[in-house]
Amino acid sequence: MGNGRRTNRAPVVGIDASRAVSPRPTGTETYSLRLIQTLLSLAPPWHIRLYFRQTPPENTFPHADLRVIPFPRLWTHIRLSWEMARRPPDLLFVPAHVLPPIHPRRSLVTVHDLGYYYFPRAHTRFQRVYLDLSTRWNARAAAHVLADSEATRADLARVYGTPPEKVTVAYPGYDESLAPVRDPVALAAVRARYGIPGEYFLYLGTLQPRKNLSRLVLAFSRLSTPATLVLAGRRGWLADDLFALIRRLGLEGRVLCPGYVRPEDRAPLISGALAFVFPSLYEGFGLPVLEAQACGCPVICSNTSSLPEVAGDAAIPVHPEDVAALADAMARLEGDPDLRRELVERGFVNLRRFSWEKCARTVLQVMEGLLEAN
Repeated sequence: MGNGRRTNRAPVVGIDASRAVSPRPTGTETYSLRLIQTLLSLAPPWHIRLYFRQTPPENTFPHADLRVIPFPRLWTHIRLSWEMARRPPDLLFVPAHVLPPIHPRRSLVTVHDLGYYYFPRAHTRFQRVYLDLSTRWNARAAAHVLADSEATRADLARVYGTPPEKVTVAYPGYDESLAPVRDPVALAAVRARYGIPGEYFLYLGTLQPRKNLSRLVLAFSRLSTPATLVLAGRRGWLADDLFALIRRLGLEGRVLCPGYVRPEDRAPLISGALAFVFPSLYEGFGLPVLEAQACGCPVICSNTSSLPEVAGDAAIPVHPEDVAALADAMARLEGDPDLRRELVERGFVNLRRFSWEKCARTVLQVMEGLLEAN
């Protein structure tokens, strides 16, 4: 009789939403929030249960069963595991962290990238060990794995031996509220706010070694241009080395580091740039490329990791270690307005491949397959 009731009820899909409500979200936390919200908006025929460490803001997740289960430390490993042991859902999805030691047989987890493997110096020793162990555990213990790109899918196979058929690529979406800003008053205002005197090349993101900004500065130093190079964003790991290079090359007046950019200033700042330059050494997805394309800004980006598949044919690709090629690409874009316009139009076309709804529908298909499996 109990088995009959269980068969007739709607399946319960549990989602670890603890990382979706961070007050200062990183990329993976934004992914968690936007994906969960989009999944809910598509109204799948299941009971959706979300797990939190603390009460989320009101109306953030309508039409979901919210389970707030506070715990001071090791929330995933102890408290969420205990919840899985006592009241397991039919399927558990972890979009932005690690699968708990106790979990349902039907489990799904997202692996965003293996940056710690390629650039260990960008992390403390503890972080490297933890990220390696947790990613290895996710890839082995989950029934199925989501990856942000084909590049990450290939990395999982190469580094951890994960069977390719166990991994589904679900491209994340981007902020579709971003759009080109063409109002000259708004563009002038944002330049004034960040101390930019005239035309400029732009990088926007954390200032850290993995972003390859030292080579970008060296490439810019080769240009004869009245434009400036703007490296906007928070200081990250080893940023002092970058500032020392700028001083050593005598570029303090030509390379500007204005720091954190307010969210409302991102679109006009990107829209007004000659080009968005993103020579990163490694990216699991490369969201900034899509944000630049959404703002109508031509893109120069690396031809490694996930960036070629994300940028499509709507960017000038360069090898991230080739300073001369990077300088040449910047000079070409500065001197060729027709090329800039062509890349902008290609960027708008490329964006059609990406949306949170497409991402969520792929995830729902994977969930459906797991729920139907014996």
